[in-house]
Amino acid sequence: MNHKGRFANKIDVGKVRLTSDDSALSTINSNGDILLCVCDGMGGYKSGDFASKIVIDELKDAFINCGKFYTKFQAIRFFSKHLKQINKKIFRYAQEKDFKDMGTTIALAAIINNFILVINAGDSRCYFYDKDSLEVKTEDQTYVNYLYKTGKIKKEEMETHPKRHVLTNAVGIFPFLNIDYETYKYKGQNILLCSDGLYNNLSELDIKSVLSTNELINTKIDTLIKCANDNGGSDNIAIVLWESDRD
Repeated sequence: MNHKGRFANKIDVGKVRLTSDDSALSTINSNGDILLCVCDGMGGYKSGDFASKIVIDELKDAFINCGKFYTKFQAIRFFSKHLKQINKKIFRYAQEKDFKDMGTTIALAAIINNFILVINAGDSRCYFYDKDSLEVKTEDQTYVNYLYKTGKIKKEEMETHPKRHVLTNAVGIFPFLNIDYETYKYKGQNILLCSDGLYNNLSELDIKSVLSTNELINTKIDTLIKCANDNGGSDNIAIVLWESDRD
């Protein structure tokens, strides 16, 4: 199926970090399927970058060379299989001294046939957006979100909690990977994937304001990065956009 639209991605080091641990991917395969992915690595110098790059490189290679997906189940099984293999690889590296505690988040959206598959582990996010709304489709897998969901803290406490960056899930931090996934009917949705370096430095209202302009897709990404950096740039920023050509 030919999905009409355009995609772009970019990563930025931000204003505080010296190196970037984020990776991003937007690509299409010979079947016309679209793959969008953001990873935010962790584990210290070089390790985080290495972990996020492993996920992006291996997923891209598998996706470009995959057969046609005839059902949602086939697509879910494909990504689950490859992510579990990648998880084992990163976890093995993380047992070595030089790569101790290495891991990475993942937020993935694949447009296949008439559906969108969204996959998440960690606190990178997937949003669907248009001029009227910006709707997050992933749930942050963090200790603070767990505290909020169980009623131990209030929503306004989440942004300043001392453990707000502690993840409860990610690729490579446990021997076995547990991913969240959901499928949606594809109706020409626009899609934003980003690491926490964007949404921690820019409100959802401001993000929507940039995305709803008539600027070129790369200009929108550059503007989002500039605004996040102007607000402190406290972390690396990774952004992937898909904009559909709606009838």
